[in-house]
Amino acid sequence: MKVILLQDVKGKGKKGQMLEISDGYARNFLLPKKMAIEATPDAINTMRMNDKAAAERAAKERAEALETSRRLREMTVTVTAKGGGAGKLFGSVTAQEIADALKASSGITLDKRKIVMSDPIKNVGTYTVQCKLGYEITAPLTVKIEEA
Repeated sequence: MKVILLQDVKGKGKKGQMLEISDGYARNFLLPKKMAIEATPDAINTMRMNDKAAAERAAKERAEALETSRRLREMTVTVTAKGGGAGKLFGSVTAQEIADALKASSGITLDKRKIVMSDPIKNVGTYTVQCKLGYEITAPLTVKIEEA
């Protein structure tokens, strides 16, 4: 019997996948637990439409990530932090502070978990951090730290 999985099934397949499985397994386990539906022509057509919509959505998100990457490469974000003189800061500059400064200066909203810093920023100066934008797209962002 052919079925379309509605959720991941361990040992069988992933959500949205069409499988050929035994009748008993489908009728006694997958269908009653609503883990799959029978692969009727209508269900197959719906599955293909959903796949097409998901592919279009992914292409749009990838294009937006590329555009954001281009904007981040040519941008410098200034973050002010309390310092103790001689170029040292009290504490360090966090990814959240960089994300807030980025949103305030350019309107680009970026989650703090997507900003990757190799080392903590504890001194005044100019640094480069990596921003992971998804779809294996990363962009360098120049951050200028100023003492308040």
